[in-house]
Amino acid sequence: MLRIGHRGAAGHAPENTLFSIETAISMGADVVEIDVHASRDGELVVMHDARVDRTTDGTGYLREMTIGQIRQLRIAGNHTVPTLEEVLLAVKGRAELMIELKVRNLGPGVVGLVRSVAPELPVYYASFLHPELIGVRELEPAARTIALLEGVPVSGPAFAVEAQATHAGIGFDSLEKGLVGALQKAGIGVFTYTVDDPRDIAYATSLGVDGLISNYPDRLR
Repeated sequence: MLRIGHRGAAGHAPENTLFSIETAISMGADVVEIDVHASRDGELVVMHDARVDRTTDGTGYLREMTIGQIRQLRIAGNHTVPTLEEVLLAVKGRAELMIELKVRNLGPGVVGLVRSVAPELPVYYASFLHPELIGVRELEPAARTIALLEGVPVSGPAFAVEAQATHAGIGFDSLEKGLVGALQKAGIGVFTYTVDDPRDIAYATSLGVDGLISNYPDRLR
């Protein structure tokens, strides 16, 4: 069962920063999960929200900012917004990486950067935008992809099968024994997010999921 640090170790450090990623690795995370957007000038940067307001001292849409403007932003603790390249260099050889594609058409740039910067790094490509996963598969036939889902699907594992995904990422509140079993029977690994309470961790573990995504990777023993 993989221990996956959510946005690094977001329960201990400012999310999606290099410091948060270092914290997750130091706590024994097998996989570090991050979120990726693109700047106005095409730089791949690590941030969860479409706007910078919640996590930085700036305001506005990230997609409307250049990388130079993004570099001027400050996160609590005087941290900066990292680029995907910086994260790849920080993680490779130390943990695996889960990259969530937050918007359309990121696949080619992300796959290309992984190939050039850290081709040996084990990567999962995740998204709620399932067509993005098919695009990744076309570029990288052997890629590990995660179809993210919030809610209980009507057709069982079909959502992940249609997305040609190797894994499914299921919101904890939607986690059901039958769904976990059906996905695994179809050859699809099951991760669940975001489990922080020890009782939730124990329940998800009892269902036999393949990975736990938590803001507190140190709790995933």
